[in-house]
Amino acid sequence: VQLVESGGGLVQPGESLRLSCAASGSIFSINAMGWYRQAPGKERELVAVITGSTSIYYSDSVKGRFTISRDNGKNTWYLQMNSPKAEDTGVYYCNADYTDLSRFEYRVWGQGTQVTVSS
Repeated sequence: VQLVESGGGLVQPGESLRLSCAASGSIFSINAMGWYRQAPGKERELVAVITGSTSIYYSDSVKGRFTISRDNGKNTWYLQMNSPKAEDTGVYYCNADYTDLSRFEYRVWGQGTQVTVSS
């Protein structure tokens, strides 16, 4: 199973950006899908996650500005970043907890996409 991210880049403070993460491979189900980020010199931190059908968690630092959503038919999920701030700069990683066709459970990470918020 592979995760491919897209949508990163340079964005000015207050503009919007949408990240996408597409999963492919032998997937029976995706049980949780999330976004993490890592700023220079800092540890990777959870940004947002969807668990099951409807449970959504946001970190306090992005609550009210970022929205995570999913398209089950495409095994794709998104992170809509509204009103980004300079402190949102970092490498964004998507990840998924999934069940494969043999009913084993795994966690997989994307390769990361750089988001830079700067004027």
